[in-house]
Amino acid sequence: MKRPAKAKPAASATTSGAGTGTARPGAVWKPESRLAMVRRARRINRELAELYPYAHPELDFRNPFELLVATVLSAQTTDLRVNQTTPALFAAYPTPEDMAAAVPEEMEELIRPTGFFRAKTKSLIGLSVALRDRFGGEVPGRLDDLVTLPGVGRKTANVVLGNAFGVPGITVDTHFGRLVRRWKWTEQEDPEKVEAEIATIFPKSEWTMLSHRVVFHGRRICHARKPACGACPIAPLCPAYGEGETDPEKARKLLKYEMGGRPGQRLSPPADYPGMPAPPLGAG
Repeated sequence: MKRPAKAKPAASATTSGAGTGTARPGAVWKPESRLAMVRRARRINRELAELYPYAHPELDFRNPFELLVATVLSAQTTDLRVNQTTPALFAAYPTPEDMAAAVPEEMEELIRPTGFFRAKTKSLIGLSVALRDRFGGEVPGRLDDLVTLPGVGRKTANVVLGNAFGVPGITVDTHFGRLVRRWKWTEQEDPEKVEAEIATIFPKSEWTMLSHRVVFHGRRICHARKPACGACPIAPLCPAYGEGETDPEKARKLLKYEMGGRPGQRLSPPADYPGMPAPPLGAG
């Protein structure tokens, strides 16, 4: 199997001034024009596309209903934890009709490892009832319909639309919001306002893959508390360079998942993602 590309060493950031869209250790990032920011943002996207050619949703799913349920479960937990939980859940409730008829206490026990299991059970049963009664047991392919389902906001709706229906959407989760603010693509905190601003920077055709690439980078290199700046290939383009570890050797020790030589979060990666990291032994 073709292996994923390894993280490229961070380019030297010592020769260009901060005001031209490149960083250097100790430099203050100077204001840039809207045009310069857009060009830098699109260059970052191209760099991420080379770094993560296999970027993908990290939730295991086989159909739109499974992706919808898994995305609701992913709130306040890891995709890996969800992937460890959903096989038993979908074995018990494979369709919206089955889940709509679930005994809440029994479902709660199945999804307990994902946290907030009572609220999530209420949402899952509620959205399944809505799918059964209002949409003929099928997940709708329109954002306006999806956000009417219990527990489904724009983030979840865009995940489902982009990955189950091929409808472009920007997924603003905690990783995405953190990175686009670090990169000064936006100063907004509200996810809907972040989504609206980022949508003006990139063509619609890029929205879904951009979301995957940014989330991948946030999980693997640009962490919340200790970003691995010294091992980041886009460091010269980053206004926040230096917030994390800049020593290359120390930074490499902070890399996660395949960048750190370990598997990603999917336990059953689909065959149509060549180059994806292999799942752990005994998984999937």
